[in-house]
Amino acid sequence: MRVRSPDLGQPGNIATLVAALRRCMEPIVNQLNALSDGQASAVNNAATAPPSATSVTPYARGDFIKNSAPAELGNAGSRYIVIGWICIEAGKPGQWRECRCLTGN
Repeated sequence: MRVRSPDLGQPGNIATLVAALRRCMEPIVNQLNALSDGQASAVNNAATAPPSATSVTPYARGDFIKNSAPAELGNAGSRYIVIGWICIEAGKPGQWRECRCLTGN
């Protein structure tokens, strides 16, 4: 989530200022609470795939994108879940590799 520049206008009194600050802070507080609860929907970089070749966003080595649609994949005895993708080479879009978690199934 990108924090937008607050436009508080010219508050006439402290109550107006408090109300304006509350409106600006509400989405930030909601996202922080959702993140602390572990909700994937609160992560602003969750996706169903790593960035495509047409991505204009620069990524750095170590950046991580969480998988927003995990599913158990693979063959019996070696099933896994792709929990996300990690950038191993910076760039637009950079080089990405799956981060897998074995399920034991």
